[in-house]
Amino acid sequence: MPGEAQDKEIWPLPEFYFKVSIDDIGDMSFKEVSGLDMEFDVIEYRAGDSKDFTKVKMPGLRKSGDITLKKGIFVSDKRFWDWIGEVKMNTIKRRAVTISLLDESGSPAQSWKLTNAWPKKITVEGFKADGNNVAMETLILVHEGITLA
Repeated sequence: MPGEAQDKEIWPLPEFYFKVSIDDIGDMSFKEVSGLDMEFDVIEYRAGDSKDFTKVKMPGLRKSGDITLKKGIFVSDKRFWDWIGEVKMNTIKRRAVTISLLDESGSPAQSWKLTNAWPKKITVEGFKADGNNVAMETLILVHEGITLA
């Protein structure tokens, strides 16, 4: 019936209903979140006395890409600028960041937690005199790993 909750076994979650929580900053709304990926380096090895004409491939160190967060610029909202302003030579306040995909009731259905995240770059998208879009800023976070929360 129309208006009923969708069966969780049949329908995947939509991508448009999500939130980002940053320790000591709080919940924030974003237009876009990207970069949730993880991969492993590959170690290739072949023993000199191996009769196989191939290398053995083993998992190496785990690595994760940078996270890109895009949001509109709001009056007096300078939380990103304050955080990136804390960066000093080899010191920064690292924070846990949780990115949650929400169900129709607004509860987290799937969450990813970034460990020891800190801002690497902030960009103001630019302005156009004949533009019709919202002013945007982009924050790029580096971190030390992604886990399902």
